Amino acid sequence: MLSSSSSAVKNLPLKRRLCFLLKLVCFVSSVLIFCEFLIYYVVIFQCRWPNVKGGAHVSEKETSASVLRAIILADTHLLGEIKGHWLDKLRREWQMERSFQTALWLLQPDIVFILGDVFDEGKWSSPQAWADDVRRFQKMFKHSAFAELVVVAGNHDIGFHYEMTTYKVNRFEKVFNFTSGKLITRKGINFVLVNSVAMEGDGCAVCRTSEAKLVALSHKLNCSQQKPNHSNKRCSDVEKLPASEPILLQHYPLYRKSDAECTGEDSAPPEEKNIPFKEKYDVLSQEASQKLLWWFQPRLILSGHTHSACEVLHAGRIPEISVPSFSWRNRNNPSFIMGSITPTDFSLQKCFLPFESRVLTIYCAAGALLVILVLAHVQLLTPPFYFAQRLISKHKAV
Repeated sequence: MLSSSSSAVKNLPLKRRLCFLLKLVCFVSSVLIFCEFLIYYVVIFQCRWPNVKGGAHVSEKETSASVLRAIILADTHLLGEIKGHWLDKLRREWQMERSFQTALWLLQPDIVFILGDVFDEGKWSSPQAWADDVRRFQKMFKHSAFAELVVVAGNHDIGFHYEMTTYKVNRFEKVFNFTSGKLITRKGINFVLVNSVAMEGDGCAVCRTSEAKLVALSHKLNCSQQKPNHSNKRCSDVEKLPASEPILLQHYPLYRKSDAECTGEDSAPPEEKNIPFKEKYDVLSQEASQKLLWWFQPRLILSGHTHSACEVLHAGRIPEISVPSFSWRNRNNPSFIMGSITPTDFSLQKCFLPFESRVLTIYCAAGALLVILVLAHVQLLTPPFYFAQRLISKHKAV
C-alpha cells in the first residue's frame, strides 16, 4: 500500500505537486497569521470603553477632555533565567506583547496601570538577569508618548517581606519611577501608589519609610478635601491637591477571608474559593487594611496578586476590584480592566483576551485538516472515496 502511494506521488505532474505545496503553505501561513496576530484584533475590537454618569449628555470632545481612560492589568510574571523554559517564555510573552500592543492601538488609553508582579524572579534575580528581564519588559510593553505607563511593585518584583531589601526596592524604583506613597494626579483624579509588601507593620526600615510617606500624603489629601477632622489651622501650610477622593493602586488585596464570595467566569476555581487566605501572604493584614481605609477613605481600590477576579465591598461602600492575571501562564482566560474615570465618578468594564484553549483548538483542527488533505493528495484516502463514487455511478446507470 505504501509503495503504491509513493509511486503515485512520483507520477504526479511537477506542476500539480508544486501547486498543492503552495496551497499547503498558504493554508499553514493563514492559520499562523490568524492565531498569532489577527485573533487579538478580532477579540479586543469587541471591547468598548464604559460610559460614566452624564457621559451621554456631553459631546465626544468634552468627554475625551474630562474623562480619563485607563487600562489596568496585573501579574504579567515575565519568566526569569532560573525557572523560565525558553518555549514557555516565547509562547506566553508573545501572547502578552500582542495583547498589550493591540489594546494600545485599538483602545488608545490615556494611562496604563500594572499592579505588580511584573517579573517572576525579581525577588532573587542577579543584576545581569534583572537587566535582561527589564529589557524584555520594555520591548513587550513599549508605548507611545500619548499613553503613560505606571507600574506598582509586587512580591515577585522585590520579594516577600522577609526577602525584601532596600537594594531590591531601589532597583525597582529606579526602573519604574515607583515609590510607595506616590501620588499621581491626572485630569483632577488622584491615584495613590502603595507598596503593599511594605505594609507588614513590623517597623522594618522600608516599612517605616513607606508608611511615613503614606501618612503624609493622607494628610495632604484630607486637607484638600476639607475633611471635618482636619481643621484649617492644621492644613494652613499644606499643599492643596485636587479634592477628588483617591483611588488606591496596590498589589496585595485588602484583607478578606477567602474568595468564597467572588463570582464570574474568571473568579477562582470552585476548589480554591473556600481556602482561607493567609494574612501578609495572600492578602494584607486586617490592621494594614484598616490603616489604608482610615488614612485615605478611597472611592476605589484596585489590586492583583490572586490571579483571579473578585469584587469586594469594604465598610459597606468602598469597592475593591482584584484584577486577574494578564498571562496565559496563570489563566486560560486572561483579561484587563478598562476604566472611564472622572474626579467624581468611575465606570469599569472587563476586556477578555483570546482564550488559550481556543487558540489551541484552532491549531488542532487545522492540523487534523492538514493531515487529511495530505493523505487525500497522496491517494491514501482514495479507496473509500473511490468506492463511494462507484456506488453512485452504478446507481445512476440503473
